[in-house]
Amino acid sequence: MHDKLFEAALGITQPWFVAGVRFDEASKVLTVGIDFTAGSCFAVEAVAGEHPVHDTVTKVYRHLNFFQHECVLEVRTPRVKLPDGSVRLVKPPFAGKLSGFTLLFEALVLMLAPQMPFAAVARIVGLSPYRVLAICRRYVALALQAADFGHVRALAIDETSRARGHDYITLAADAVQRRVLAVAEGREAKTIAAIAAELAEHGCVPESIESVSIDMSPAFIKGCADELPNARITFDKFHVLWHANAAVDKMRRIEQRRDKSLKGMRWSLLKDRASLKPEAAAELDALIARMTTVRTARAWVYKEQLREILERKQINVARDMLKHWCTCVMRSKVEPMKEVAAMVRRHLEGIVAWAQTRQTNGFLEALNGLFQSAKRRARGFTRFTTIRTVIFLIAGKLDFAVINPHARQPT
Repeated sequence: MHDKLFEAALGITQPWFVAGVRFDEASKVLTVGIDFTAGSCFAVEAVAGEHPVHDTVTKVYRHLNFFQHECVLEVRTPRVKLPDGSVRLVKPPFAGKLSGFTLLFEALVLMLAPQMPFAAVARIVGLSPYRVLAICRRYVALALQAADFGHVRALAIDETSRARGHDYITLAADAVQRRVLAVAEGREAKTIAAIAAELAEHGCVPESIESVSIDMSPAFIKGCADELPNARITFDKFHVLWHANAAVDKMRRIEQRRDKSLKGMRWSLLKDRASLKPEAAAELDALIARMTTVRTARAWVYKEQLREILERKQINVARDMLKHWCTCVMRSKVEPMKEVAAMVRRHLEGIVAWAQTRQTNGFLEALNGLFQSAKRRARGFTRFTTIRTVIFLIAGKLDFAVINPHARQPT
């Protein structure tokens, strides 16, 4: 009776059956014995037909806890003899992708790993952090092996710091589905080549990419021009406005040395005016009224003009307005904003492309907090391969259900 109950709970079906259950009170471990019906034949991967049993070996698989107690399946596992005379071990249908675990146990690890550090997952499931990492790495590798990126036409590429200092990794994402597709070390032109090669392995040939959103890094520009020959480069407005905001703040810091009223106005100048509190908005309006004498005020006006231009959707209109804006800025005495105008002139066509494509890698930058969390999640595991595994866990939207029917579908 108990055996039938455990068979139903575990989903064990013929020719497999529960041969017995024992509980060790000292170790608090429940062991479920699994056997198979005598005379059964078994199929093995990549060999046609079913084959007779040659001999058996005992395999132990860690399963989900039974109430609060650790549970393992002790399986009498057949080895079958194949037509060519070789002997092959049969893999039970409940066996996981990593030796020693069931599919259900691995699915639990996959559910927890994107949410917390490996060490925390390890404490919950009763494994070492290294074994937790091994399960995650195995599933990411299998999911990527099965992934097809042939439909991707638009990429978003951005870098993020891997460690303190200047240790960077570069991420390439599907700009439409907003999922990470490739991760490479560095942020040089050759990094784009590595990303292109990785995408090609999954059916996304470089020539099929029609647009790519990047920052204004000369290395990225060169890499994309060399490796993605048909891709139109877009510099999204968020990067452009970041430079404009930086120019406003630089001008403020210069002028506040003699105009103490500018102290404490940094966030009022950088935030969207509509989001300011009434007192801060009034203070900003008073500053703008002095734009003929205060260069910080003129810098803010130039920044807001640039923001409005980048909202235009007609390419020719946006191009003409940007050219006029650059001319006005270059004639002014707002030196920090002149640097922005010079940058806009150098990258005019890529910035104008934003008006048409509206393609951005801003979502990658928004995910930067998650990536920094990923570093903490992989605390103690500093290798690039580990960071890459964690990034795919949290932002790759990999379909683990194709590999393990108990795993969650990507969201």
